Amino acid sequence: MVRPRVGWIGLVLLGLLGGTALLTAATPLGRYIARAAWEEGKILRGRRAIREVIADSTTPAATRAKLELVLAARAYAGDSLGLPAKEVFTQFTQLSDDTLVLVLSGTRRDALVSATWWFPVVGRVPYKGFFKTDAALRAERELAAAGYDTYLRPAPAFSTLGWFNDPLLSTTLASDSIFLAQTVIHELTHNRLYVKNEAVFNESFAEFVGNRGAAEFFRSRGDSLTATRAEARWRDEMRLGVAWERGYRALDSMFKAHPYSSDRALRDTTAEPAVRARRLTGRDSVYAWLRRLLVDSIGPQLETFPAGYATRVRLDNAALLARRIYATGLGDFEALWARSGMRVRPVIDSVGRVAADGSRGATPFARVNAIGQP
Repeated sequence: MVRPRVGWIGLVLLGLLGGTALLTAATPLGRYIARAAWEEGKILRGRRAIREVIADSTTPAATRAKLELVLAARAYAGDSLGLPAKEVFTQFTQLSDDTLVLVLSGTRRDALVSATWWFPVVGRVPYKGFFKTDAALRAERELAAAGYDTYLRPAPAFSTLGWFNDPLLSTTLASDSIFLAQTVIHELTHNRLYVKNEAVFNESFAEFVGNRGAAEFFRSRGDSLTATRAEARWRDEMRLGVAWERGYRALDSMFKAHPYSSDRALRDTTAEPAVRARRLTGRDSVYAWLRRLLVDSIGPQLETFPAGYATRVRLDNAALLARRIYATGLGDFEALWARSGMRVRPVIDSVGRVAADGSRGATPFARVNAIGQP
């Protein structure tokens, strides 16, 4: 029911920038960017103005209603939330497939160490997008062979951070109205604030703004029923965020209790086998505890997730850290929202002023937590 929020950043923009002077098709990164640029070009070539699609008599009524909702959500994001909408989501592209891109994450089975990839402009990120299934599966196999848990999932949308006028894609339009409004506001948040090399902060903040902003949007339209459902869905995301954070901390403590004597063990899976075995056994115990927490405590509180979600949700290092990209510090953003009169715009403005200011703390999260503190 609830799609994974991957919000894949539009790395495709990079092949169209001046960075091509530094990268050539002879390098793996150059080939990747060239491929991504080609796919982005196809998306851009297939664009139609949303108002034109709405006016087309052959457009189904349900599609027309969703497109009108998108235009209304982006207008609210720009006018009421102060997000730079520009011409983003004023056009629509019908894709030939129901999957836009596959996103791969990987985390060591025996450590909370994620695979990362570096790209110009956005810096280092803990995920990589693939337009071709065979390329994604090949990369996943390589990570697994190197001792990583892997997490490969589809993404219905991405942002080019304002570099291009991103069209709405048919993969996103398949979502329900709440997720659709959340996605529009989430992606436009990246246009307002994107801190280089801080993917977890960027995505978690956009997740907060997308969810709280969507509830505000529906309430502003007099649609209190949908607004109430959006708020319930957000409460569920925060409840699960607490579970992911507790699981992460438990794993971190367990791994620290069984340390490797050197970093070599993270590069050579044959090094220190006794310590590795203890860490893997401890990991299994932590995930058994986390499953019980989900089933016994979190699951019964969930309002919008399907029955049995707590018993089925995947638990391993890659899935856990991938979820935390979008669910870290949500309570801190929520507390700032409460102090801001339960309005999203003041939070966006406050966070936008301090998040990228290195003089206010070691991390963007620390800088945000200092807002309003003496």
